[in-house]
Amino acid sequence: MNNSFGVEVNEANPLLSRFEGSSPVMQVVLDMLKRGVLVAPVAIALGALFGGSAVAWSIAFGLALIFVNFFLSAWIIQVTARISFAALAGGAMFGFLIRLGIITVAVLLVRNADWVNLVALGVTIIITHLGLLFWELRYISGSLAYPGLKPGSGLADNSTKESVSP
Repeated sequence: MNNSFGVEVNEANPLLSRFEGSSPVMQVVLDMLKRGVLVAPVAIALGALFGGSAVAWSIAFGLALIFVNFFLSAWIIQVTARISFAALAGGAMFGFLIRLGIITVAVLLVRNADWVNLVALGVTIIITHLGLLFWELRYISGSLAYPGLKPGSGLADNSTKESVSP
């Protein structure tokens, strides 16, 4: 049985229920990545201006890591939610561990390279994660009527501006 939220409910075992339809999490992450791509050239240029090429390359590498991390997060949630809610829970937990491992391995592989400034890389990873998440909070809908982004508020979908009455 499907309900109005796109959930195929399994009456016998609710954990085997699954999500159908478009993924709000992917919509949010793509909007967040568009905002990150807008800020990336400024961050890299400031890094080059104040810290030289090693800082600029470190910022670029850190931004790329975070963009891939956010995209993988949304993709894992989108895919596992269509399998079952139990798979979604496992995908969220183990996906986090896998993505954390990917970031750790990526940093360990480049830590001794001449083009890397570890402080700039670490600060970029932390600030980009938190900055993009807090920036995107302004555009997230808190209503089940509009899961994902508020209508007409995000960069991903400016064409569907609707007036919503309280």
